[in-house]
Amino acid sequence: ARTTFENLTGAHTNPELQKIERAMAPKFSAHTDAIRLNSALFARIVTLHDTREQLGLDPESKRLLERTYQDFVRAGAKLGEADKGKLRTLNSEIATLMTTFTQNVLKERDASAVVIDTREELAGLSDAEIVTAAAAAKKAGKDGKFLIALQNTTGQPPLASLKNRAVRERIMAASLARGSHGGEFDNRAVVAAIAKKRAERAALLGYPNHAAYQLEDQTIGGVAVLNKLLAQLAPPAVANARREAADIQAIVDAEKGGFQVAAWDWDFYAEKVRTARYALDESQLKPY
Repeated sequence: ARTTFENLTGAHTNPELQKIERAMAPKFSAHTDAIRLNSALFARIVTLHDTREQLGLDPESKRLLERTYQDFVRAGAKLGEADKGKLRTLNSEIATLMTTFTQNVLKERDASAVVIDTREELAGLSDAEIVTAAAAAKKAGKDGKFLIALQNTTGQPPLASLKNRAVRERIMAASLARGSHGGEFDNRAVVAAIAKKRAERAALLGYPNHAAYQLEDQTIGGVAVLNKLLAQLAPPAVANARREAADIQAIVDAEKGGFQVAAWDWDFYAEKVRTARYALDESQLKPY
């Protein structure tokens, strides 16, 4: 039932489902804790785990047993009853905060859609995209205008096609400001609260911070290894970005644009660089 419900709220949510989601978040958390913090159940798992070499298990079954034991330990199964109580409270609070965060992200995305007054300002978009923008505006009660909906990503697809630089800048500004410019759906306080509660939970489980708790179970193995990898990646990534910026600026200058390339120009002119250098026009792939 939970899986089906989460699929619905993830793909077909509405205000009624969101209300149920807020009510159910701490209940789902409590349900998970009732399993993972069950002392009698964990004792049975420990018995099997401690004797796994003598059980004649095939590799898959052995791995499943080890994984189950690890999951229970990471969930707090070894804690004393008092600490289990604290953990249940933290998990419930985090679940509620995460639900608020997710719903705010969705509502802020919808609230941050950019209204465009004229069709001419949408030069570069396909006819189908313009029709979609007009329909979205009409649905929002702005008949005769055009609505550019934001995607829940760090990049906005229309930026690669829109010729109007001012419109690109408006879309980029709206995208960057989501959840952090005040108003009903501002997520800054929610994020701070999540970070605080996660730090408290990590400490309760014996970890120096939430990152250490998360990365212990991941391929990278730990915070120090991840930081080393990021430190190795950063210089070449920055150097590559600067080379790309120079290529883009060359196109801008050749067209006598008269401006220094900015974030909202990147996707649009990167397409021109690809077309000039590789004869690749990604718009030709869109129908497929």
